Amino acid sequence: MIESNKEHAWIVLFTCWIIALTGSLGSLFFSEVMMYPPCLLCWYQRIFLYPLVIIFLVALFPLDRAVLKYSLPLVILGWSVAIYHNLLYYKILPESAAPCVQGISCTSVHIEWLGFITIPFLSFFAYSLILILLIIFKKKTL
Repeated sequence: MIESNKEHAWIVLFTCWIIALTGSLGSLFFSEVMMYPPCLLCWYQRIFLYPLVIIFLVALFPLDRAVLKYSLPLVILGWSVAIYHNLLYYKILPESAAPCVQGISCTSVHIEWLGFITIPFLSFFAYSLILILLIIFKKKTL
């Protein structure tokens, strides 16, 4: 691998780590500081996001191309749950399709910045960015 591509790949993976760390800390802030209880789908998204913080960090020193094997399945699963959650939240799917039968509803509104930025949207956005960056990482490490 050319040294320049290796440096770019490291920066891309570092950015993935920053996004995963920010998402993890943000989710903890919403639930532990702001006292917004997470719904079932939020829990699933957290389950797929939290390990990524450690996986990306370990893969940075030294740069490990094999990180795709471990991170991509978690990202795709988290991204899929985030899509489903957003479809429910924005009422594209009926609420009867929601797995949140007990406790907090999957469509509860806690924040709505600028009229469209919600907690489910933030999760979808974070997973989408990580997925795009992992595709770039793969191209940089070929």
